[in-house]
Amino acid sequence: MALRIATFNTENLLSRFDFSGFHLDHRQDRVTSLYDAADKEQYKQMEIARQVSITDDTRQMTALAIADTYADIICLQEVEDLETLKAFERGYLYRMIGEGYRHKFIAEGNDRRGIDVAIMMRDHTRDGDEIEFVRMKTHAELTYGDLDLLSDDLDEKYNPNDRIFKRDCQEIDVKVGGKPLTIYNVHFKSMGPARDGLDGRTYTMPVRRAEAKAVRAIIERRFGKGKTDNKRFIICGDMNDYQMRVVVDGNRRDGYTFYAENESPSALDVFLSDGFTENVMNRRSELDRWTTYHTRGPKVQQLCQLDYILLSPALAKASQKEVPEVIRAGQPHRTVFPKGQEVERYPRVGWDRPKASDHCPIVTKINVI
Repeated sequence: MALRIATFNTENLLSRFDFSGFHLDHRQDRVTSLYDAADKEQYKQMEIARQVSITDDTRQMTALAIADTYADIICLQEVEDLETLKAFERGYLYRMIGEGYRHKFIAEGNDRRGIDVAIMMRDHTRDGDEIEFVRMKTHAELTYGDLDLLSDDLDEKYNPNDRIFKRDCQEIDVKVGGKPLTIYNVHFKSMGPARDGLDGRTYTMPVRRAEAKAVRAIIERRFGKGKTDNKRFIICGDMNDYQMRVVVDGNRRDGYTFYAENESPSALDVFLSDGFTENVMNRRSELDRWTTYHTRGPKVQQLCQLDYILLSPALAKASQKEVPEVIRAGQPHRTVFPKGQEVERYPRVGWDRPKASDHCPIVTKINVI
C-alpha cells in the first residue's frame, strides 16, 4: 500500500502578535525599526498593521506549498496550537483541496516562543486505503537524566532535570490499510549565532546530538535494539543540521557557482552512520537535496538540507525506487537556485517576503508492507 508522507516547517504559523521588539532590538522587524514609535501602544498598532498586512499572502503560499505535496500525512513544525491550525486549514487550505486533512494532532512542547510540532492526516490515502489513527504520545517531558544523556559537552550548561527536547518528539501510531506504522515528528535545536569562539552550528551541536540520541532511544526502547529489518517507523522534521551543504559563490551580476561540501560531525550521524535509518533525500543529486537557503550577506551563502524523512530499513527497502520531491515554488526570489532547478514561484512571492516559509516541504511515497 502506497502512502505519501511530507514534512514542512511552516515558519511561525501563529495567531498572536509579538510585541517583544519594543524592548528587544534584535526582535524588532526591519520595517518597524524605520519608524520611531512614541510609546508602546503606538508600537503595538504599528506591529499589528505590519503583521496583518503580510499574513494573508504568506498563508496563501503556505497552503499552496502543502497542497502541492499531495501528501496523505504531513508533519508540521512551528505551529502555535490546534485552533491556529484549524483556522489555517479552514481559511486557506480548504479553499485549495477541500476536505482533505480532517485529522490534526498537536501537543504543547517546550519552546519558549510557543511553536510546536503537529501532524495532519487524511481519512484515506490517494489510492483509497484507510488511514486509521491509533494513538499519539508526547515526549516533551523527557529529561537528560531519564536517558542518561548529559555528556561532558553539556554538563556545564544543563542538569539532569532539564528537558532534552527543545520542542518535542511527537509519536503517532496509525494503520494504513490495516498495516501498522509509527511516525516521529521532531524539531531540533536551532543553530543560533556564534558564541564563545565557536560558530552557531558547532556551539549548539551537543544539544541536537542529545535530541537525536533521545529519539533513537525512544525507538529502540519500543522496537528493540539491533537490526530493525521488520520495523515500520519514520522520523520526520526539521533537524536544524546537515551532513552536506551546497556552498554558493558569486553574485547576481557575475553569476553563481555551486559546490557540495561534506560537514562532519553532524547530529544526523546518530541516525545514519550505522544504517539505523535511510535519508531518502540522498536519492537525489548532491546539489538538489537542499530545503533552505541561508545567507549572512553576499560572502556567506549556502543551500542546506535541514528537513528530513528518515525511513526504517524495512520501509526504505520496500520503497527503494521512490525518489522524494521538494516543493520550492514558495521560496523568495532572493533564494539562489543551481542551474536547472529554477521553478515558477507562486503569485505575489517577494524578494525576501512574502513567501511560503523559509523552508521547503519535502514529500515521498512509501510502500507500507
